Amino acid sequence: MPWNKQDYPVSMKNLEPRVRHKAIEIANALLDDGYEEGRSIAIATAKAEEWDENHPSPGGSKTDSTSSSEDPNRKTSSSTQRRHSEPVSSSKSHENIHVVPTDSGWAIKEEGKSAYLSTFDTKAEAVDKAKALSSKQNIRVIIHNQDGQIASSIKP
Repeated sequence: MPWNKQDYPVSMKNLEPRVRHKAIEIANALLDDGYEEGRSIAIATAKAEEWDENHPSPGGSKTDSTSSSEDPNRKTSSSTQRRHSEPVSSSKSHENIHVVPTDSGWAIKEEGKSAYLSTFDTKAEAVDKAKALSSKQNIRVIIHNQDGQIASSIKP
């Protein structure tokens, strides 16, 4: 089910509007890419928060209406707290590569894209190639289990 600014997952209600809008955009793209709804929401929320940290709003102001009496440096929203120890990607939301199961083996695929970069007979071969790409391009590898769930990630 695609989401929009008025109809979105309840777990996104406490995000700042700017972050929530980005999370909705990312979650919809993940759904289009075949991710299941719950996983899409979790990934999109983390990615949107990372995006917000790496792309401050112009002029340092929030896009929502904030009271002038609030301290702009005060971080009370859960969206401003890091949920992971390091960024999932360096700066853009679609730089990760994934090792994913296919009908006939394993594949490497760019995040946000449906086409495979390359396919392999075994997971080990795919992981080895993904590690090599990761080192060259300085991007994260996200490795999935046979059922499609994320098992681990490797940062170069």
